[in-house]
Amino acid sequence: MAPQEQAVSQVMEKQSNNNNSDVIFRSKLPDIYIPNHLSLHDYIFQNISEFATKPCLINGPTGHVYTYSDVHVISRQIAANFHKLGVNQNDVVMLLLPNCPEFVLSFLAASFRGATATAANPFFTPAEIAKQAKASNTKLIITEARYVDKIKPLQNDDGVVIVCIDDNESVPIPEGCLRFTELTQSTTEASEVIDSVEISPDDVVALPYSSGTTGLPKGVMLTHKGLVTSVAQQVDGENPNLYFHSDDVILCVLPMFHIYALNSIMLCGLRVGAAILIMPKFEINLLLELIQRCKVTVAPMVPPIVLAIAKSSETEKYDLSSIRVVKSGAAPLGKELEDAVNAKFPNAKLGQGYGMTEAGPVLAMSLGFAKEPFPVKSGACGTVVRNAEMKIVDPDTGDSLSRNQPGEICIRGHQIMKGYLNNPAATAETIDKDGWLHTGDIGLIDDDDELFIVDRLKELIKYKGFQVAPAELEALLIGHPDITDVAVVAMKEEAAGEVPVAFVVKSKDSELSEDDVKQFVSKQVKSCVLQENQQSVLH
Repeated sequence: MAPQEQAVSQVMEKQSNNNNSDVIFRSKLPDIYIPNHLSLHDYIFQNISEFATKPCLINGPTGHVYTYSDVHVISRQIAANFHKLGVNQNDVVMLLLPNCPEFVLSFLAASFRGATATAANPFFTPAEIAKQAKASNTKLIITEARYVDKIKPLQNDDGVVIVCIDDNESVPIPEGCLRFTELTQSTTEASEVIDSVEISPDDVVALPYSSGTTGLPKGVMLTHKGLVTSVAQQVDGENPNLYFHSDDVILCVLPMFHIYALNSIMLCGLRVGAAILIMPKFEINLLLELIQRCKVTVAPMVPPIVLAIAKSSETEKYDLSSIRVVKSGAAPLGKELEDAVNAKFPNAKLGQGYGMTEAGPVLAMSLGFAKEPFPVKSGACGTVVRNAEMKIVDPDTGDSLSRNQPGEICIRGHQIMKGYLNNPAATAETIDKDGWLHTGDIGLIDDDDELFIVDRLKELIKYKGFQVAPAELEALLIGHPDITDVAVVAMKEEAAGEVPVAFVVKSKDSELSEDDVKQFVSKQVKSCVLQENQQSVLH
């Protein structure tokens, strides 16, 4: 038996050792060989000789293009300079950035160095950033000069190195910070430093933060093996589940600090040699203009962007015929929105995917995206990805359920997280002793292996595709001297999907108002919205 066939056979044999009572669902696509013994960067650049001179990153606002050769060389140079700055193997580098080429280069550099990249929303408050930086033991932060005031205490108190990507010499770099261009300078030590790093497949390469099924945000440890597996599940094989290819131009307007864009756009696009068109934020006219000018072929979105495009009359002014795939994820997309966006992109296949940061992140994806597509149903979020197992369990009994019976969705495979950073208790609550990751989502699988999400066990709120942890907002609100009790829940909202609503109990004789509460929150949390409700927010 060939080594690749033997490896697949071993995976199949291992995954077949299930409880006899379990009903296991697998992909309609056959399992494939996945080289998850490779480091993430070696896997991503495994076929670089085929497209070294092709465009890799296109900076939307400036039009500047980096080839695959550029990205490979610069990433290694940055990694060598990380070494000079004292970033060692397994140290953490924080990317506090909007979408930009420097995000991609820095993430890959961390991988080359054997370090771990954690990413944070640059609109987070200083307290939110500090919490993540301290919890992850961040050694270096790459950001823009305008955000440095938020992280100065980390530099002064904890010795964190700050690097600013601003490349305009007219933009002053705050005292004590470095320019990103200093990291891109060639060093004779580059090859020696990088090639001497011995990376284990189980080493952590990415550390996104997620509230998981419940509670406060936790560091999700994603390994080289896990991310290689996840990307391969999507884009490798003779009939890729997500058919990206080297002639594609993939839109990246979704934030790279979110696992959806990091994995299913950035890493998947790099693996196949596609061009990635980077937009720092969503502006509908600029987005439509770039689609037309750059001949975008793949447009990954989230429901709020789908909604904005569906309702916009501006789309009639642009040629959007180049788009062949519109992929929606991060939150469910209803049939009405599917129909509306289909009318805007007449040549595109529209489908959904379903993911969770802890799951690596993709659990299921529309087979309408495959190179040889299968029929799909409206409202379905696809079928389970290859080289993985899924089961549906009764939330009360833990019993495995058959088709068309709603229960908690569980996933197992090499792509799931290693665990939560420094939190074995939360890890054990999410991944059971048999290796099943419990999502906290309620779904069913029908007779055609299509997965439908119908509800959630977990309390997590999905605001425009972003995670908002009720427990974190409750902890913040209860710190107000005039608040004695609080509960935060989700409320459906068309544009955002869900918004958090706070039910507040004020202290006796307090004159606390709704505006007071909202101002208190807005000063400390910029990553979510406190929804006003005149009748019920404040009691």
